[in-house]
Amino acid sequence: MNSPKPLILASGSDIRRSLLQNAGVTFEVIVGRIDEESVKDALLSEGATPREIADALAEGKARKVSMKHPEAMIIGCDQVLSFKGRLISKANDIEEARALLSEMRGQRHSLLSAAVIYENGEPKWRHVGEVRLTMNALSDAYLNAYLERNWGSIRHAVGCYKLEEEGVRLFSRIDGDYFTVLGLPLLPLLAYLSQRGVIAS
Repeated sequence: MNSPKPLILASGSDIRRSLLQNAGVTFEVIVGRIDEESVKDALLSEGATPREIADALAEGKARKVSMKHPEAMIIGCDQVLSFKGRLISKANDIEEARALLSEMRGQRHSLLSAAVIYENGEPKWRHVGEVRLTMNALSDAYLNAYLERNWGSIRHAVGCYKLEEEGVRLFSRIDGDYFTVLGLPLLPLLAYLSQRGVIAS
């Protein structure tokens, strides 16, 4: 029986690394760096959906690393937020974050987390998980205090919240998989790795 291929996570996300480590998966991290904004802009100009954009960004990162490590299985990941049909990017500053959260409060948005596996420079598996989140009708006072307390942690988070931290208090309802909220469709990914014999089952 052939030994399983080495596994590489093409993401610098601490939470994605922790999720895989906690699941007992052996892998290394090599970050796949692409010009995300250029890819998003090009796809948006072509009318791509948020789901298609999440998938394309994840694939781009996996492809980048696979070109240098064709012998390995490469996991590329990305997450986007869709609100009223628009793609929401990370806030540039606290004022932009305040405006975004003010607009989203009391309403529903979606998080789409994509994972793509590449081998030998070709995509072999892909999955996009979606979670729908309903935000509380937050007061201005709470919103301002929340941002002041948490800005250092959430400044690079899509949607300006982390559900594993105080961000959970922003929501009245969450429909979907918790791991997908954290940025990785973990259960479908583990199922594929098990099917391929990369992890025991």
